[in-house]
Amino acid sequence: MPISPNTPGSLTAPRHLAIIMDGNGRWAQSRGKQRVSGHQEGANAVRRVITECAKMGVKELTLFAFSSENWKRPSMEVNALMTLFVQAIRKESKNLLDNGIRTRIAGDISRFPKILQTQIKKLEKLTADCDVMKLNIAANYGGRWDILQACKKLMHTCSDEALDIDAITEEQFTEQLDIISDVDLMIRTGGEQRISNFLLWQAAYAELFFSDTLWPDFGKDDLIQAFTFFNSRERRFGMTSAQVQKKDNQ
Repeated sequence: MPISPNTPGSLTAPRHLAIIMDGNGRWAQSRGKQRVSGHQEGANAVRRVITECAKMGVKELTLFAFSSENWKRPSMEVNALMTLFVQAIRKESKNLLDNGIRTRIAGDISRFPKILQTQIKKLEKLTADCDVMKLNIAANYGGRWDILQACKKLMHTCSDEALDIDAITEEQFTEQLDIISDVDLMIRTGGEQRISNFLLWQAAYAELFFSDTLWPDFGKDDLIQAFTFFNSRERRFGMTSAQVQKKDNQ
């Protein structure tokens, strides 16, 4: 059944929500299990959170699935993650399509196994016309990488089209990023309080919410807590509180 928005009470959902999904390994280890089982349970949390975000009116959701630094992890864990990624795409593609979730993978996918690259392209093509919510899965992604590749694109544009470097605007630069829209709320689960090279440009004015909940346990109640925090914030974007209030009352 297609998802219909239903934000609890008077809460306003952030338009673009970004989540650093942390705590899979610790969740597994605390239960005497292999870290891989934490990632498997984390995949269930991904499905749960995607559904709830769409219901609550989020228009764009970006999930940090695999950073460009995660290749440093033990090869057994990395290989298991690649396999889990392929399985998850195959399993969830129809649900994403049926629920109107346009899905794309943000990051440098060239390092992934060919079978995974093929599944990614199929998923993106399958959901290209969906319009309920946009889902970005950040995989082999890093904020510094995103900024660097955007700079390279602009340099090629300047060379090919004789673009005046001094005339380049923030808007033109933003258009070259792998994820374009600004983040309104960034959540990190698992108790850590850092953004770990995630959406550095896009999160310039994001509200930051740090949850102690390990990712496999994260669900609707945690989202409501984060959205309640978000609704309590006065987003000034460099203005004073008085200016914001005056603007809101106009």
